[in-house]
Amino acid sequence: MMKKICAITMARNDAFFLEHWIAYYGSLLGEENLYIYLDGTDQAIPANAGAAKVQHCERIPGQVVAAEKRRLTQLSKVAAELLNTYDLVIGTDADEFLVIDPALNESLPDYLSRCDIKVSLSGLGLDIGQNLNEEQTIDGTIPFLSQRSYAVVSSRYTKPVIVAKAVKWGAGFHRVKGHNFKIDKNLYLLHFGVFDLEMVKARFQDKDRMAAGWERHMKKRSKVISLVTQKKAKDGDRYFPIARMLQTICRPIFALNKPSMGRWKLVVKLPERFKKIII
Repeated sequence: MMKKICAITMARNDAFFLEHWIAYYGSLLGEENLYIYLDGTDQAIPANAGAAKVQHCERIPGQVVAAEKRRLTQLSKVAAELLNTYDLVIGTDADEFLVIDPALNESLPDYLSRCDIKVSLSGLGLDIGQNLNEEQTIDGTIPFLSQRSYAVVSSRYTKPVIVAKAVKWGAGFHRVKGHNFKIDKNLYLLHFGVFDLEMVKARFQDKDRMAAGWERHMKKRSKVISLVTQKKAKDGDRYFPIARMLQTICRPIFALNKPSMGRWKLVVKLPERFKKIII
């Protein structure tokens, strides 16, 4: 039996990714099952919002860490309420896309409907970068993965973004408090937030982000571009199972319900079939 699934996000000054988020999840779940919270009454409703439920919220003030905690507290409450109507809630940032391995030739909703999810489920985190030796500035009118072929396998993006019961997400959806995580062998969470150098530079011009303390955060995250440009990429299909096993075993001492890659900066070339993923 098909499960009823919705997706939620909160965004500010993120029109580019938010429109892609709506197009992607809307095509899979139906626009009417998308719940979008705009951080600030000054935010424009996306042009392609369609039947999505879009709500303006009062701006969440403060520095990035404190603001993120408040944001996820709010979204956790939203998800708990939605679970009275839906079987599953997918919660991601606007630049994150939960995908199923194209090898299965199955839709994400069909696959999730077959999964026995007690609390939450994670896909393997892939932080997509730009290889400056091979790849050009992104063209937003063409599918992303037809233009990008490399990623850092990142435990930071192995997030429990699919929930089947009311939980308290940690900041950034990185964990659910009081519960362990499970990494599905066929799911991936693709993060595109730093997949284009020119876009990263533009984000440093965003006064709101800089005022909230994002500069250090952005510099740290954008190192993925240097990694995929400079490191020799491993074969994704060979190393994905190794990464899942490592992340399951290796945990940060301060957060045993979060995965870790330790100090390993694993750069992979994405399998050719991933180019079929339309984002």
